[in-house]
Amino acid sequence: MNAITTHTPVTDDSLPRLEQLAGISQRLLEKARAMGASQAEVSCSEERGLDVNVRLGEVETVESTHDRGIAVTVYFGQRKGSASTADLQESSLEATVAQACAIARHTEDDPAAGLADADLMATEFPDMDGWHPWALSADEALDLALACEAAGRSADGRISNSDGASAATAQSLSVYANSHGFIGRERSSHHSIGCALIAGQGDGMQRDGWYTSALAREDLDDPAQVGRIAAERTVSRLQPRSLPTGEVQVLFAAETARSLIGHLLGAVSGGALYRRASFLLDSVDTRLFPDWFAIDEMPLLPRGLRSSTFDGEGVATRNSALITNGVLQRYILGSYSARRLGLKTTANAGGVHNLKVAANAGDRASMLSGMGTGLLVTELMGQGVNGITGDYSRGAAGFWVENGQIAYPVDGITIAGNLKQMFAGIEAVGTDVDRRSHVSVGSILVGKMTVAGND
Repeated sequence: MNAITTHTPVTDDSLPRLEQLAGISQRLLEKARAMGASQAEVSCSEERGLDVNVRLGEVETVESTHDRGIAVTVYFGQRKGSASTADLQESSLEATVAQACAIARHTEDDPAAGLADADLMATEFPDMDGWHPWALSADEALDLALACEAAGRSADGRISNSDGASAATAQSLSVYANSHGFIGRERSSHHSIGCALIAGQGDGMQRDGWYTSALAREDLDDPAQVGRIAAERTVSRLQPRSLPTGEVQVLFAAETARSLIGHLLGAVSGGALYRRASFLLDSVDTRLFPDWFAIDEMPLLPRGLRSSTFDGEGVATRNSALITNGVLQRYILGSYSARRLGLKTTANAGGVHNLKVAANAGDRASMLSGMGTGLLVTELMGQGVNGITGDYSRGAAGFWVENGQIAYPVDGITIAGNLKQMFAGIEAVGTDVDRRSHVSVGSILVGKMTVAGND
């Protein structure tokens, strides 16, 4: 998988910097208390990164970043105010707290406002193996991006141009603290290499690409392999056709299948539910998927892309089921949305953590074979999803499949259905997981959708 061999030594000063953020957080809480706040919470973050871009063998951009941010929220009873700053000078910190307090004093009471309950705060903080800093120099990053692009451009004679290649690394530190006495510290790293290419000429040109991303550099794919995959994907799209309108089986490739899970998450998240703006209202303990279908949330997964021992309010996380035997087990709630709904937080303030969708089928090839004839979707376009009704209509591109084999590329089509019927109509989930996302899911086969084309 990995052939990245840069050897710049890592000088890790993250722990002192993390403690500096923790100290700032504590001082801000003290200032809020002194200004009369009954409760307060602080989030401090710092990110350092390097991002380089090349195109056609030439350097386009080299960007080094160092960003800091501080957000303060105060409560005067059930009145809330928030303010933020990127200035760490003491006078600026004081002014930020004062601004948050002034806002709170002029807002109306909100019965659901306030910190999460003190007895829910995390007390154990095992290492989630998310900190793998990479002291990548600009020259080394450029070499990786150039190697990726060169491999892609030379992989096939039909590659006619490049949209560029990139390499990036980032290190993030964050602290969350509140007036319950909770303070949580986190470190995370993220690295990526990618390439986008163009094949063909004139009106027949097609564009596609590929990228690799991971928390640790040893988990990245080889840059040349990334370039070759980008070339293969781009060339495979040449001379596409449309399709006649009709109902067909649709296989969502893993990189597009996670969007279906995203629509589920949006519909069972607290904000949509208390606003009554979801097609899955009152759906806990309701069967939404086939009886073999399961999704588990795994916030304590070592080296998971969104692993954490606490959520955005300090509430302790735990591994738990979201869907079991096709049945929705719970909603996705922080303390505010939970109070609005008369429920308890699910430790999801800030969103979901790592999700694993259970597979019941094999790899991509076996999924195609099992489908026989239908549409393989590798790209989705547009935002035609109604979260209130579940109606689904999006532009798509991919491949027409006959007798279990890819027959030809297609684009200029629209796929449509209703998410409730699509969820219930899922026939298979593959093992071909795209590991670049916190949603671990393989290809998803939906038994029937409407496809509209120009033919």
